[in-house]
Amino acid sequence: MTFDFKKDGKRIAVICLASILMALNLKTFVSTGGLYPGGATGLTVLIQSVASRYLGIAIPYTPVNLALNLVPVYIGFRFIGRKFTLYSCLMIVLTGIFTDLIPSVVVTYDILLISIFGGIINGFVISMCLSMNATTGGTDFISIFLSEKKGVDAWNFILAFNIVIIMIAGMLFGFDAALYSIIFQYTSTQILHMLYTRYQKQTLFIVTDCPEAVCDAINRVSMHGATVLSGEGSYRHQLRNVVYSVVSREESKKVIRAVREADASAFVNAIRTEELSGRFYYRPNE
Repeated sequence: MTFDFKKDGKRIAVICLASILMALNLKTFVSTGGLYPGGATGLTVLIQSVASRYLGIAIPYTPVNLALNLVPVYIGFRFIGRKFTLYSCLMIVLTGIFTDLIPSVVVTYDILLISIFGGIINGFVISMCLSMNATTGGTDFISIFLSEKKGVDAWNFILAFNIVIIMIAGMLFGFDAALYSIIFQYTSTQILHMLYTRYQKQTLFIVTDCPEAVCDAINRVSMHGATVLSGEGSYRHQLRNVVYSVVSREESKKVIRAVREADASAFVNAIRTEELSGRFYYRPNE
């Protein structure tokens, strides 16, 4: 593994900022609302709550969270990427340290506002980490693993798993906080869907007079191939070429820009792809 001062320095700076935001969210919205965010973070909060209420013991956040992340970190090293996992570990450790150091602060006592805005911040922070090729740990590792191995956007599966954790918390501590935690988690997942699009796919139909140049542009930007179809324009009945390709939504804007450079008069129709069967190239995580 090599260290690129500019690229990796930016990643470290963003991860440090993300860890501070995550810790602030935990010590303001999550703490005030008594919410359970799901994943390793939610399990950590749940274990702390159980120890405090039933055993009278105050357990620090960091050691519990690190222990819960051991298996996900192994999955990251084994199946996703070493550099990816190391930066994720940095995020996990920094978040734990800041969470233990930052005091609890009340922003609002309105539980609905807490659930919505806490979820927005949570989803935003996770998206920040993923954009820098890292995660916040826990179920994020599992979601990335499932997304790459199964070729699907697995965040909704993780949402279902988190709801199970939240319902357990509800049975132990009351369902009001648990149900608001579901709102928190749902909001977070929707923000994540909106901001992180690596595993979402887009189909491109491109009507062009320069099919070879357009195919080269698609391959150069995204490493994806394309299929050239023959068609006929309905107005002038001229032979037209239609280039068909599927790319990730994360790359679609760059691909369309490259297509425009290859053929300024190309007609491009981008359609969201709901399901795809077959080989689809993903750039490997470091």
